[in-house]
Amino acid sequence: MLTRKQHELLLFIDKHLRETGFSPSFEEMKEALSLKSKSGIHRLISALEERGFLARRHHRARALEVVRLPEDLGRRTAYLPDEDEDSPAFSPNVIKGDFSTRFNGVKAAEEAGAVQLPLYGRIAAGLPIEAMRDSGAHIEVPVAMLGSGEHYALEVAGDSMIEAGILDGDTVLIRKGETADNGQIVVALVDEGEVTLKRLRRRGASIALEPANPRHETRIFPADRVRVQGRLVGLLRKY
Repeated sequence: MLTRKQHELLLFIDKHLRETGFSPSFEEMKEALSLKSKSGIHRLISALEERGFLARRHHRARALEVVRLPEDLGRRTAYLPDEDEDSPAFSPNVIKGDFSTRFNGVKAAEEAGAVQLPLYGRIAAGLPIEAMRDSGAHIEVPVAMLGSGEHYALEVAGDSMIEAGILDGDTVLIRKGETADNGQIVVALVDEGEVTLKRLRRRGASIALEPANPRHETRIFPADRVRVQGRLVGLLRKY
């Protein structure tokens, strides 16, 4: 089931494609839905992609493709409640480490030079702590630093990853996901309550979370006590 605005945008894109042969611009979509900013359009398109209604032809501008239309098209429709597409996508003041809920961070878009990602508070790169989020905080990130998928940003606290080039106060860019290859740096949720940034190593039925600083020790857990919440894809630093 779609929200009303998702439904309206999908039909507008489909109509534009049939009439012109190419997808509408973000400005045209913004005007058609009477939204105040293009960020709302980014979120709507991302939601429609996730639900299998839209697809993008990457590396081409203005290349949206309607994969399918709602089955109840033409009948009276019930909609999910609309989010305010022009306001921050998150209302809680605290995220307690479990990033399993859907992030509404804006995905990379062909027409944007930069995107706004939700910025979560300081994550321990030393001892695990809960990941906190400052209400409404976002950070602008160049599209070139991101790939496909949903992303969010975290501020690092601690020195346990310094030999991987990650320093206290850095901002790391995380691609949301529940899988990672051996040796990748991940956001790991331990015992459903603690979050840490470490290098992941699988050892049989166990998972090792390795620091990149000899002054910190590797922690080893049964695999069922650790869940991957995303993997490192980039880093920002202010001098």
